[in-house]
Amino acid sequence: MTAQRIVRFIAADGRTYYGDAILPVGVTDSRRATQARLISGDILGDYKVEQSVLPIRKLLSPLPPSKVPTARFLGLNYKKHAAETKMPVPKYPVLFYKPSTALSGPTDPIPVPAVAQIENETDYECEVVVVIGKPCRDVSVEDALGYVLGYAVGNDVSQRVWQIKKGGSQWSLGKMYDGWAPFGPAIVTPQAVGDIQNQTIYTKVNGETVQQENTGDMIFPVAEAISFLSQGSTLQPGDVIFMGTPAGVGMGRTPKYWLRDGDVVEIGLSNVGTIENVVEYEKSKPKL
Repeated sequence: MTAQRIVRFIAADGRTYYGDAILPVGVTDSRRATQARLISGDILGDYKVEQSVLPIRKLLSPLPPSKVPTARFLGLNYKKHAAETKMPVPKYPVLFYKPSTALSGPTDPIPVPAVAQIENETDYECEVVVVIGKPCRDVSVEDALGYVLGYAVGNDVSQRVWQIKKGGSQWSLGKMYDGWAPFGPAIVTPQAVGDIQNQTIYTKVNGETVQQENTGDMIFPVAEAISFLSQGSTLQPGDVIFMGTPAGVGMGRTPKYWLRDGDVVEIGLSNVGTIENVVEYEKSKPKL
């Protein structure tokens, strides 16, 4: 039996498990699951879905940072987003990385350290997250989706001052902070998601929809991105690829719309589910 919606969770006994989320009839949001069938074995290798069912007390990130060899992020990968930033449509995928400490769970807070509070330009970015299921190198576009374990949804939280104004022309400095890549709520198999290039992705801040787009607006679809990134570079099981954000980011709005302490950010992807994270400003002063 193959899992459809792989979740990592804390059960009633306080222990952490993997499971196949059980959804109520008519529900497609994995975050709404209250139970899961226990998974034994390695979700990135051989595993078994057991008959035993456990209650979900808290959902965790689908993969712990130690299980993610590399976290890759695409920039400017939606046509309308490139237009709102007044940047040219890239000829090749724009790539940057985040450290594993940036990865966090579907309901974890987004901590904004003092260094990121400079000019208070913290932004949201809803993104499709691809989880690689087996090693792939030099794969073709036609074969690329066969290496996908499943999909999640994530938030590429970004601090625009360090990303653009003070970052020395590289983006990672404004995106590297602990907890700035929450994702989940599950790893949903391609069969359960359907056509990944025909899904709705969105962001809500305090209940207000600020981003909403069809994933068909991607400049480099998932298959093309995997193929490109695998050229000469082996993608490993557990690697995650954040596929870029659509239009509607705070930086591109008039007036600008930055995240503030206490804001609630909901990110959703149809047939996958939602994550919801609260922005928490840390009180310490930057050591600069």
